[in-house]
Amino acid sequence: MRHVALLARLGLEPGDEEFYAEQLSGILAHIDRLQQVDTDDIPPTAQVVEIVNQLREDEPRPGLSQYEVLANAPVAYDGYFRVPSIQEEA
Repeated sequence: MRHVALLARLGLEPGDEEFYAEQLSGILAHIDRLQQVDTDDIPPTAQVVEIVNQLREDEPRPGLSQYEVLANAPVAYDGYFRVPSIQEEA
């Protein structure tokens, strides 16, 4: 149990080994029981429930004009958005 705890980077207090060893034994016994189940006729699945995209059809619609878009900008210059520089000027 100490080796498994070391691999999992878990700190065990003195006396915890027996408690966790019982739990680990129970988990491994359950896995053994699951491995006895015949799954040959079951196809492999990535999801239990089928995933379906709930997207609407893409329908082109008229957009905003350049003037309308720039009217909402904090700062516009010469038909473009003006943003603060992120690089130092040389």
